Amino acid sequence: MNTPVQKVAAIHDLSGFGRASLTVIIPILSRMGIQVCPLPTAVLSTHSKYRDFHFVDLTEHLQPMIDHWKSLAVEFNAIYSGFLGSHKQIATVKGFIDDFRVDNQLVVVDPVLGDDGRIYTPLSQDHVKEMRSLIRKADVITPNLTEASLLLNRDFPQTISNQQIKDWILELSQKGPSIVIVTSVPEEQSRGVTSVIAYNAKDKRFWKVSVNYLPANYPGTGDAFASVITGSLLTGDSLPIAMDRAVRFTSMGVRATFGYDYDPDQGILLERILDTLVAPVQTVSYELF
Repeated sequence: MNTPVQKVAAIHDLSGFGRASLTVIIPILSRMGIQVCPLPTAVLSTHSKYRDFHFVDLTEHLQPMIDHWKSLAVEFNAIYSGFLGSHKQIATVKGFIDDFRVDNQLVVVDPVLGDDGRIYTPLSQDHVKEMRSLIRKADVITPNLTEASLLLNRDFPQTISNQQIKDWILELSQKGPSIVIVTSVPEEQSRGVTSVIAYNAKDKRFWKVSVNYLPANYPGTGDAFASVITGSLLTGDSLPIAMDRAVRFTSMGVRATFGYDYDPDQGILLERILDTLVAPVQTVSYELF
């Protein structure tokens, strides 16, 4: 694919207020030098953490937009999906991946389903079932621990051993994706520390990046993490370097925001830290797991 700037088809929702989904993804990938071509799955007045949000399901509009792109013979270096407005959209996304698949393309699926052991309010078990089929088409998936348990139809664990998380990740990888990255994994022996654990089926190695937990919850951090992973892999970083960049960026966003008297539902102060995305790698904290 001969293009001066790499293109990503970003299949996500658009929330008008609150830094999440496309309002996080577009600035991050753009700052990393990548053109974002959004295919919005839904439009929301705010993200779903706010009460009484207005939700516009764009399911019936997806295929006409896709057909127009096909008529233009658009090609993408990566396809990156996240929150889908209904389980019916998943078949459309699978068709999109099939229609736009080209050589050396990266397909990233962030299986947005839930957090803290619970499925998100607008979603159903049908959505979970369909998401299990979508990850089969991915090269990379980035579930949190809740989403990993839902994809595997397991009970959410309050604690999980190193061997158990490895077994879960291997099982997810066997469903299709060559790279599985699970976030929000509590450290087996260290309270107050969470980890990101990843596996690459090509070299059969596990990697871990740990971070100290702060008592704060900001929507959109999962979108920020998966976006940095996508941009880093697309621009040539190894898996452990991409993990390290994503964890550092997300953690920095939380720390840059935490000290303010600020509504946390607005998300991290993304604008304060975007320039760090183009800083050279200086120190790393990843380790073999």
